[in-house]
Amino acid sequence: MKTPKRLFRALIYVMLIPAFLYSCSSSSTEEEVTETPENPESPTTPTEPSGSANDMDFWLTKGDRSAELAKQSGNLSFSSSPNGYINIEVDESKTFQTIDGFGFSLTGGSAQVINELPAAKKQDLLQELFGTGTNDIGISYLRISVGASDLNEAPFTYNDMPVGETDEDLTEFSIEKDRGVIDLLKEIVAINPEIKIMASPWTAPVWMKDENSFVGGSLKPEYYEVYANYWVKYLNAMQAEGITIDALTPQNEPLHGGNNPSMEMSAVEQANFIKNNLGPSLSAASIPTKIVVYDHNCDNPQYPISILNDASAYAFVDGSAFHLYAGDIAALSTVHNAFPDKNVYFTEQYNSSQDDFGGTLKWHLKNVIIGSMRNWSKNALEWNLANDSGFGPHTDGGCTVCKGALTLNGSSVTRNVGYYIVAQASKFVPAGSVRIDSAIKGDLHNVAFLTPEGKKVLIVENDGSTNLPFNIKYKSKWVVTSLDAGAVGTFIWE
Repeated sequence: MKTPKRLFRALIYVMLIPAFLYSCSSSSTEEEVTETPENPESPTTPTEPSGSANDMDFWLTKGDRSAELAKQSGNLSFSSSPNGYINIEVDESKTFQTIDGFGFSLTGGSAQVINELPAAKKQDLLQELFGTGTNDIGISYLRISVGASDLNEAPFTYNDMPVGETDEDLTEFSIEKDRGVIDLLKEIVAINPEIKIMASPWTAPVWMKDENSFVGGSLKPEYYEVYANYWVKYLNAMQAEGITIDALTPQNEPLHGGNNPSMEMSAVEQANFIKNNLGPSLSAASIPTKIVVYDHNCDNPQYPISILNDASAYAFVDGSAFHLYAGDIAALSTVHNAFPDKNVYFTEQYNSSQDDFGGTLKWHLKNVIIGSMRNWSKNALEWNLANDSGFGPHTDGGCTVCKGALTLNGSSVTRNVGYYIVAQASKFVPAGSVRIDSAIKGDLHNVAFLTPEGKKVLIVENDGSTNLPFNIKYKSKWVVTSLDAGAVGTFIWE
């Protein structure tokens, strides 16, 4: 006969068996998708199983693709019974930055391939991407290029002139070369009127530059005021189309002059342009678009810090933007800590056609989504929403291995790893959410949010090499779950 103490232990063991046996394998989806060698990235959309509601919902993507943004069945209920697993404790009393959104760059090439879809297919896709329904992923932030990026068929600006000619009055200014992007944005805004848009130029018009070329070179000082007027014309023209540009960066990757198109701009040049020309011009025109500096890699936080150290430039600057092709994501906190009243943004990271799904999922969730959020970023953007099966369109000399979140081929839509990287956050963390406290525990990288509706959202990535069981602890209660190596889970509760 068991003693009372042994009986109590046995009872606890029995109570915990269902949680211990909970599996993180993918639930059955509404439609089974069979992969083929010609189409290795499966076209799976978010799926939701039937069944009774739990205290907590759990959506999973795994590195081996056995689950792709799949809602998990099983019992995830809070318990008052402690156990020996690692705790990820979520504390909504400790708050950090407010989130502007998650999304992608909508390049000219992205717009081109999306616009080539059959009308009904295109509308369904846009709804899935930017809507907030059950099968939508709720993209809430886009970055666009001012003129062409390297993921356009050819370079252009909104004021191209014959060689040797200038147009200082900007009488030839026109955004019509971007009509495909503009009309697509109108359709997107109709689905999500609150979507935030950031605009970044790859180059100024060639005639304003010292090397008279789309590639490299710098803006001539005598054209600083003309270029500021160019910005005013652009922002007003977009507003006339019904498209509000929430924020701009004066130059994409200002320390990289080798792209087509591209332009170099030192920190001193950017500070001078902002304080003497761009900032005053936007203010005089009553344009509220935010000015965000830098927009380049995490290996040089001194670039934005030096601009913010300039009191005259500081007055016009909302914050700083970063990419992660070099450096460490902690650079965002370096700048935030130096200027805590200024914002930081994460605006670009590409997926390579040469990288595998599992490795890319793991690295990007850890760094781009979780890492940027834990280092004060207001957004997290992946590069390039869509391209064709040849990783185009792109300029001569543009990126040939940039893999879009979507591959579009005729009427076929393939959802690649970038889609799932962003969707694990965008579907559940709307704009206006606030980051709340959660502790990193070993290989379980995570970030937590409180949504405007009062829901708690925890995104967890298992950066280890084995399945890891753990508790989600909230207000002295526990939910027991686990993640396979390299998997990411999003957990939602009231």
